[in-house]
Amino acid sequence: MPALYIMIPAALLLVGVAIYIFFWAVDSGQYDDMEGPAHSILFDEQDPKHQAAVDEVAGRKKDESDV
Repeated sequence: MPALYIMIPAALLLVGVAIYIFFWAVDSGQYDDMEGPAHSILFDEQDPKHQAAVDEVAGRKKDESDV
């Protein structure tokens, strides 16, 4: 029974830390793009059409020196 006096607060502390880490990850943008990395492995990075699409998604304009 005395072990419960230690284990219950330790469990609550552990849950609190887990919730803090989860909200930190959400606020820092860890879950913003869940599908992009999964789809990017299907394309060759040297393909100019693929690179143009990646740049478009990233919000960059196509530079003439990239051609």
